Amino acid sequence: MGAPFRPPRGAAHLGGEPPTPRMKTVGRQAAVALYVLTLVAVVVGVDVLFFRHQFWERLIANVGIVLVFAAFYLRFRLALGGK
Repeated sequence: MGAPFRPPRGAAHLGGEPPTPRMKTVGRQAAVALYVLTLVAVVVGVDVLFFRHQFWERLIANVGIVLVFAAFYLRFRLALGGK
């Protein structure tokens, strides 16, 4: 019947092979991009909903939100073995 199907080298598939370092890097970059987009959405949402015309309150809230996101990022990055 012919040779069994073999995916090309480096191709992502559901086989038993572990992910390559490049696949891990791409996944990590996608996770960070999603995290940053979530941060931006939260900051803009809070600005529009609560602090539309209050500059200093909005600035303080934005700094606080960024600090909370940074703390969670560092906490889970270190817990998951990130560098």
